Amino acid sequence: MIRARLIPLALILAVSACGSSQARWYNPFSWWGNSEEVAGSYSALPSAADDPRPLVAQVTSMAVESTTEGVIVRATGLPATQGYWDGALLTDGPIDGKLTYRFVLVPPPEPKRVSTERSREVTVGAFIGNIELQDVREIIVQGANNARSSRR
Repeated sequence: MIRARLIPLALILAVSACGSSQARWYNPFSWWGNSEEVAGSYSALPSAADDPRPLVAQVTSMAVESTTEGVIVRATGLPATQGYWDGALLTDGPIDGKLTYRFVLVPPPEPKRVSTERSREVTVGAFIGNIELQDVREIIVQGANNARSSRR
């Protein structure tokens, strides 16, 4: 009697878990790995014609965090001195499965002191929707001296 009730219940639970959500922990297509530093300068940078802001000196960390509607790319950079502001991640869209972001900042209006690394850190983020993310296998954040990437 108990077995007769458990089998249909197990079947209903198994079928209900087959929903099409791309941002679930059990879906391997939504798993993004830890970021790693990319050797050398990355050649496929988005065009800088529309935005004159310079690249951040160094990208110190990067994370890709899944949400139900897509992912949030969060990057922390280290500019050369204090006073940099209005940071952003700019892209021209995915190219060959790679989505490359330029990490740009507005420099201070007058020269500033260097101070500690922690006091100079700037964190920015960008949201990527599931539709744009379908063909993307790697996300790269480019700074002036290095780049970091995360793959799935």
